[in-house]
Amino acid sequence: MNRKYLWLTALLISVMTVLSACGGEGGNSSTASSGQNSSASSAPADNGQPKDGGSIIIAVSDDPKALNPLYAGDRVTLTINQALYSPLFNINDGKKTFVLAESEKVSDDHLTYTIKLRSGLKWHDGQPITADDLVFSINSILDEKQNNPFRSMYVFNGKPVKVSKVDDLTVNIVLPEVSAAFDGALVQLYPIPEHIFKGEADIEKSRKNSNPVGSGPFKFKEYRPGEYVTLERFDDYFAAKPHLDSVTYRIAKDPNAANLALQNGEIQMRMVDTQDYKKLKDTGKFNLLVYPEGRLQYMVFNLNIPSMQNVKVRQAIAYALDKNEMIAASYSSSEFAEPAPSILTPDTLYQTSDLEKYDYNLDKAKQLLSEAGVSNLKLRLAYSNTNKPQESQALYVQQKLKDAGIEVELVPMDVTAYGNKTLDMNNKDFELNFGGYIMGYEPDAYKSLYMSNEAYNYSHYKNPEFDALWDKGAVETDEAKRAELYKQIQQTVANEMTVYPIAYTKAVVAVDNSYGGIEEARPKPVVMLEDLSKLYKK
Repeated sequence: MNRKYLWLTALLISVMTVLSACGGEGGNSSTASSGQNSSASSAPADNGQPKDGGSIIIAVSDDPKALNPLYAGDRVTLTINQALYSPLFNINDGKKTFVLAESEKVSDDHLTYTIKLRSGLKWHDGQPITADDLVFSINSILDEKQNNPFRSMYVFNGKPVKVSKVDDLTVNIVLPEVSAAFDGALVQLYPIPEHIFKGEADIEKSRKNSNPVGSGPFKFKEYRPGEYVTLERFDDYFAAKPHLDSVTYRIAKDPNAANLALQNGEIQMRMVDTQDYKKLKDTGKFNLLVYPEGRLQYMVFNLNIPSMQNVKVRQAIAYALDKNEMIAASYSSSEFAEPAPSILTPDTLYQTSDLEKYDYNLDKAKQLLSEAGVSNLKLRLAYSNTNKPQESQALYVQQKLKDAGIEVELVPMDVTAYGNKTLDMNNKDFELNFGGYIMGYEPDAYKSLYMSNEAYNYSHYKNPEFDALWDKGAVETDEAKRAELYKQIQQTVANEMTVYPIAYTKAVVAVDNSYGGIEEARPKPVVMLEDLSKLYKK
């Protein structure tokens, strides 16, 4: 729920949100511009010179799924892992910034990627970070027994990449065929230490994830499930010692309680709902960062259930809803969201709005239901019971579909149970559910959410011809042909209506204005701030 970039956020995540849907709320994506609101009268004096010391408490909505970046797809896990681990490089606004990697070279035939690591890098336990760790990390992703959600990004038309060590700091990755998408896989790669995980039969469920050894600006100190995860400063971080002594992620599932703690100063940073923007702004206590997340918020049709397998029923539901009304009901204002015509977000290559938009048409909805031979349809709509926009949208959908003769039972769920259920490939507990994801610049990252047998394919739509479009899009190097392939992909989803795109949303992050360095820390989709090492107490 990230990835990222989190190109996934299946979570992904689903994620990356519930990665997507949970998560799937899932990506590393371009760093977005931010707007700040602060009150000089309540903010401590700041001479612009960062000082060391102090701590920050950041609210997150759930426990992390796994403190291991190879399995990070949901927003919470990606947020914490962002400080625990470092990537090879980042891509922000189309510009590549090297982190663990010193350089990347691509051969003239575009088949060999040579990655050279910086010298002197250290894991949090003091061991050196070497080419062996990078080779091990990629091979772990490729190992089918490890069930890694990113594996498909390293496999082209059924053929995996091959990775080999050149010297202690250099690795060659050889592709089986030319790919225009491979940087999208590498940008979300956060290596893990071979000396910790070598020989582990199931890395995702390894006990070693409970005491992670990372490479980021902060190292693991303590995790109390249901309460908090605390990290402390890593003095040997290659990019300079962080200013703060520690970062604590408080698990705050109740958004109302979290907002109260934020206003009382018990929490100093939190991603907030748009409905709370004005109230927090009026206090004068916070910098409020508002920026495009590159995020799609959507509704899924669960094709595991027979009533959802008729395309005319799915199209009828789409025509019975009004996206502008849904946005007004759930995000307060069009300032925070805009109607989404496509499953790709505006910051993604080849995104197009030239698709069937399913403008509200109740007569058309009723006609399609009649043609499908459906009457007295009863559906269940699941959503996270702590997500205010989803709750508002659920009530809207229930009322709007009633006009079309469809009865909707609302199924609010605990965020953890909701995430687990959406990941159940055999789920038949509800016909409809909400989700969101952030996938970033490279459209190939999206295939983990849509191809037939992918873990984050929440609609469970299976179509070999559709899968073939994704495979072709990953390796096509002709820009015009590649654009056409991704237009076909977007049009297929629109025609089949397996996913109903609702809105492209903006993030709202509240940071106590006693902290400086926010601009340098860079507001970023999914994880709030990209580099916490730059934050400091004024």
